[in-house]
Amino acid sequence: MAKKKTTTRKTTPAPDPDTKKRAGRIYRKLAKAHPDARCALEHQNAFELLIATILSAQCTDERVNMTTPGLFARYPTPQKLAKARQEDVEKIVKSCGFYRNKAKSIRGAAKGLVDDHGGEVPADMDALLKLPGVARKTANVVLGNAYQINEGVVVDTHVKRLSNRMGLTTHTDPGKVERDLMPLFTRKNWTMLSHLLIWHGRRICPARKPKCDDCPIATDCPRVGVG
Repeated sequence: MAKKKTTTRKTTPAPDPDTKKRAGRIYRKLAKAHPDARCALEHQNAFELLIATILSAQCTDERVNMTTPGLFARYPTPQKLAKARQEDVEKIVKSCGFYRNKAKSIRGAAKGLVDDHGGEVPADMDALLKLPGVARKTANVVLGNAYQINEGVVVDTHVKRLSNRMGLTTHTDPGKVERDLMPLFTRKNWTMLSHLLIWHGRRICPARKPKCDDCPIATDCPRVGVG
């Protein structure tokens, strides 16, 4: 009789206690330093946030915010965007870069909302990931900011850079960075964590010439040789 195969479920190792404590201090200091931190993509509802986030790939939030008012004025609902002509949408989103693919993605996402969700943006990770143009980062943005559901941590270029500088991860792959950050911070803070790191990255810790002398978390950052 053949032996049954046994499988071992992989578990995420518990974070180093000292690193977890340091992460908690970093969060509290960032929250105090950037009380105005929030989602920089302007939106009125979950649909607008979904579309804006898809457009934000490899594009600045400022550029997206300049583009979406015209887009939503013409296509204010998933139903209208789903029926839009590809070439018409391309003209509106051209300044966001990769405009052909983005136009196709947002039209496809709108159609998916209409066909599968009654025109509503689902508050569910798996359902969101099935929409064209939606990967985990986009789904995390929508869930966290439109529905206050902390399913994960949004990892953009700022979050990835600062997480490495702060010694919270050694990875550069966004998925691995996210998996390293999640156990270090309280779940209810995951969405705000991304905002805080993004705003800190823009104001204090840019890629070039970080302002370490002005940094409120300098004593907890390995970059400056303390902590």
